[in-house]
Amino acid sequence: MKDVKKSPLRKWLSRVITVTCIAVFVYAAYGLGEIAIDYYKNRKMLSEIQEKFYDSAHALGEVNDDGSVRSGFDQLLEENEDAVGWLTIDGTQIDYPVVQADDNEQYLTCNFYLEETRAGSIFLDYRNDIDALDEEKNIIVYGHRMKDGSMFQHLTKFLDEDFFHEHKTFTFDTLYESYEAEVFAVYHTLTAFDYIQTDFATDEAYEELLTDIKEMSKFTSDVDVTTDDQIITLSTCDYELDQDEGRLVLQAKLVKK
Repeated sequence: MKDVKKSPLRKWLSRVITVTCIAVFVYAAYGLGEIAIDYYKNRKMLSEIQEKFYDSAHALGEVNDDGSVRSGFDQLLEENEDAVGWLTIDGTQIDYPVVQADDNEQYLTCNFYLEETRAGSIFLDYRNDIDALDEEKNIIVYGHRMKDGSMFQHLTKFLDEDFFHEHKTFTFDTLYESYEAEVFAVYHTLTAFDYIQTDFATDEAYEELLTDIKEMSKFTSDVDVTTDDQIITLSTCDYELDQDEGRLVLQAKLVKK
């Protein structure tokens, strides 16, 4: 049987397809490599901050009567004056500094050192006043969900009922106070639900939000939350209900240690 020779056009098309496939592969590999490097740098940076923080964490148990900043945060504040606290949840990778800017945009794409990164930072809502947190009803903290398990990805663990009931508390330290947070709700929602409301005209308005939260929670908790209490809201993106407007929310009652 005679070999069928390719026409010049077919040879040209074959080469174009081959070159295109190689280009797509190289581009994809470059993109994946860039993401992997970004993840590595972020984990390394967070590890360094954790080491610095825990080197001075012995002072965190001290709350100053004069309302001054606790000495355990001196090192963090030297690194970034936007530092306002530290969040730790046992059984997860969540053991991070909390920062705050003048808006809720800056730390979506900046790390603790204000360097551009897709992981962003764990940050406090700009509407919360860290200097008068006792007067706040709803303290809101945001973070991305990263595929390497970092930032707020491990909030998804609370969607497991056993984990929810076995990890009933977490720690929230601020410049001035230390809190134990008693978990009472976890749920998927959309941004249309104003779970990040910070200003309540009346106790009734706050009570209505608390009632809605308890009804939306996937699991029932024995934590008693009333209008006299403060809550902390941990919020991250979620795709269960919507790619853009979906959110995963974990909420807990704040109790001073």
